[in-house]
Amino acid sequence: MMTHPLLPKLRQLRLSTMLNTLELRAEQATQEDLSPLQFFALLLDDEIERREHDALSRRFKSSGCDPQKTLSHFDFSVNPSISRSYLSDFASCAYIQRHDNILFCGPTGVGKTHLANALGVEALKRGFRVISKSTYRLLADLNAARATGAYSRTLAAILNSDLLILDDFGLQTLPPSSIQDLYEIICERYERHSMIVTSNRDFSEWADVFNNDLLSSAALDRLTH
Repeated sequence: MMTHPLLPKLRQLRLSTMLNTLELRAEQATQEDLSPLQFFALLLDDEIERREHDALSRRFKSSGCDPQKTLSHFDFSVNPSISRSYLSDFASCAYIQRHDNILFCGPTGVGKTHLANALGVEALKRGFRVISKSTYRLLADLNAARATGAYSRTLAAILNSDLLILDDFGLQTLPPSSIQDLYEIICERYERHSMIVTSNRDFSEWADVFNNDLLSSAALDRLTH
């Protein structure tokens, strides 16, 4: 085990990965005749890689996305009509940078939830903040936060995430307070952050979700423009 004056300093600075790889990298530097700067760069790369991995793990944990449901695991035979070129473009996350939205509408079993999750995974890998929940669960959690005094914090997290995935939109009847919350979320995120919405309902049925033709029209307009 190496003993070196750098070790306590690395501990003090909480550079744990550099601390763990110092001996290995020192041997490598000797064997490959690396310059001091090259040696230092290797240590920095180790630290950065570990921190990026830890940050990705934290983003996954808080997102609600399933890391196993990726584009590479999607069965295109379930829905051969899906455009792979569109999905490739979506996977680049350019739509998030443009603050655009994606709507997946269609019957049960065509892969809407898997694709939405997979695009969430791609966004997480690129450093974006993602929240993925069923529409009913997200709004129920937001309503529950009212009782605990956490409403403002919970709403802020929803509004400020780079990508919000609302699965099963319109699947369950919503109480009036949740309908209003949903409308405000859509409005507040408009042209600021992206959303992916999956739904079994046709656009013509969205008025039933909001129980209000005007709210439905305004929400759909913001999601599609």
